[in-house]
Amino acid sequence: MAVQAPTGTLSRSQTQRRKRIVQTAAALAVRGGVDAMQMRSVAERAGVALGTLYRYFPSKMDLVVAVVTEELDLLEGGIMRRPPTAESPAGRAVDVLLRATRGLMREPELADALVRSLIMAEVKVELDVRITELVWRVATGTLHTDGNPATSGPAEHRDPDYVLVGSLTSVWIFELVEILKGRRSVEAAEERLQVTAERLLADF
Repeated sequence: MAVQAPTGTLSRSQTQRRKRIVQTAAALAVRGGVDAMQMRSVAERAGVALGTLYRYFPSKMDLVVAVVTEELDLLEGGIMRRPPTAESPAGRAVDVLLRATRGLMREPELADALVRSLIMAEVKVELDVRITELVWRVATGTLHTDGNPATSGPAEHRDPDYVLVGSLTSVWIFELVEILKGRRSVEAAEERLQVTAERLLADF
């Protein structure tokens, strides 16, 4: 199977082409979810040959990962520009998770694509890792600090507080699934996340 070239090795024109492909795939996902992200449709709408598309993204799930990653980049950029201002670590953590939830719920079909990518085994999507690290940095007041010593080394040797933030992220993912299934409102999920964060992060 072809191997996707790292973004850092692409020329300017290739980077622009890749970005156009990802944006096209995201637009299709918004209208019809993962099922609408057919490789041939993406290639046609992005104005590239099907073979070219496969050189950038060897499989459909690779393309889903790229769309999800771009959404996470946008979320992190927004957090960096306008950090949460709550006084408590729990409040700041919930602020991040709610921004992520509300951003995704503006495009529920794309949110569904994200959740489906989480449970597909073909490609690893580190949504939980990226969200956990972002929440950790916000909660601990280290948002603009390079690196994260709490995440270095084997998982069992990591900072216990970081593990608690990871547990909070797991609850968020579950609540997101419940919202997408229509079993939970965003407001109800917010209340549950607030209670969970206050308990888990009480000693921060």
